[in-house]
Amino acid sequence: MKTTAVACALAGLAIGSASAEGPTLTERQAPHRARAVPVVTASGNAFWANGERFIIRGIDYQPGSSGKNDDPIANIDTCKRDITEFKRLGVNAVRIYSLDNSANHDECMGLLADAGIYLMADLNSPKYSINRDDPGPSYNAAYLQSVFATVEEFAKYDNTLLFFSGNEVIYTLNTTTSAEYVKATTRDVKNYMRARGLRQIPVGYSAADISANVWQAADYFNCGSDDARSDFWAFNDYSWCNTDFVTSGWNQKVQNFTDYGIPVFLSEYGCNTNGERKFNEIESLMHSNMTGVYSGGLMFEYTMEENNFGIIEVKNGKVEELPEFANFASALSKWPMPTAATALHSTTHGVACPTSASLWEVNESLLPKMPQAAEKYMDDGAGTGPGLDGDGSQWNANSGTATTSVASGAPSPTGQGSSSGGGGGGNNGGSGNGDSAAAGLASHGMLYVSFAAAVATVMGTMFL
Repeated sequence: MKTTAVACALAGLAIGSASAEGPTLTERQAPHRARAVPVVTASGNAFWANGERFIIRGIDYQPGSSGKNDDPIANIDTCKRDITEFKRLGVNAVRIYSLDNSANHDECMGLLADAGIYLMADLNSPKYSINRDDPGPSYNAAYLQSVFATVEEFAKYDNTLLFFSGNEVIYTLNTTTSAEYVKATTRDVKNYMRARGLRQIPVGYSAADISANVWQAADYFNCGSDDARSDFWAFNDYSWCNTDFVTSGWNQKVQNFTDYGIPVFLSEYGCNTNGERKFNEIESLMHSNMTGVYSGGLMFEYTMEENNFGIIEVKNGKVEELPEFANFASALSKWPMPTAATALHSTTHGVACPTSASLWEVNESLLPKMPQAAEKYMDDGAGTGPGLDGDGSQWNANSGTATTSVASGAPSPTGQGSSSGGGGGGNNGGSGNGDSAAAGLASHGMLYVSFAAAVATVMGTMFL
């Protein structure tokens, strides 16, 4: 997100199978409401709904920007107002960067579902996130409690499409070590959903458009055991500036991901440096040149903020549509979702881990161990979330930080994972496709993180 206030979260995972004593969906969490939309799952390198390919045609939605730190779907008046505009646009998904895990979202999530709109939810907020400059202390029990509470709140809705465990955490060359904590958070979130008997919603990372090491990051989040890999890869791309498929470099970016093995999409797009945006990139996103590899994207952004990306303004609580609103709606209408889009890969698979180097100072064989103080959440649940106005977690090391790294073959207190190497993966892509929840995990099982042999990764490839 193009604001400095967006913080990020960690990833990694620790799922697996263990005891069958855990809660099931039927026991803990019956379907929340009559389904207005089918559940979206990840399999191969694509998303699917009712057996049909699902392409993201969405918009980034954070009125007031992340700095204001408000949850737009916790306010029913804001929600109703903006859903009217979303329907006029024809979007099928919204991304929200700050969600209040202490609020009730039943009414707005129901209205979004009725409109055929899915939520793509960031699990972090400005107060509860990973500090990219000093990630270790910020990976603590208070942080994970907030993350898990957000998962618990939104896993019950059929139209929750996916979770972002981090956004642009790796932002400069000296912040690459934060990747280990982002990956650890993904591991913890996936393990939490299984342990708590929740629907297995895809979890992944949203990367910044930094060409120096974004390809290493892409490989890192999709390497290692199935338990330690993301379910999708997303990145924020601003290279199409009213140009075309080749001039923007998107043709090369398609080529880069032809054998990636999990869904790829743009979590932000919409360069605003070359005049009024026409959004002709939607033609390419919906074209067979891209749909075999990419699963659409989210245009940045809905409301006009200081960075001048918005397509509407809010004045005295009323929406004023700007010229780019009509441009975006027209582009979505002109280039609809393909009716017969196919994916390149029907089976999910990982890639080889990148080697540690001056531009990528990450040890591919180690992940931070989940803080011991957070283990109780696997059995007892996260409880009530701290909301957006809590004390925060970035410097709350007293809540229990990770004290060791979990290497290949070392035990983890949060479950037992598979040990398949960098090419492993099943048809479900780690997302547990389907509505039934996995059997609960014993909180003191064993996790084995087995990373693939490291290989040198691209440096000459243009990515972002």
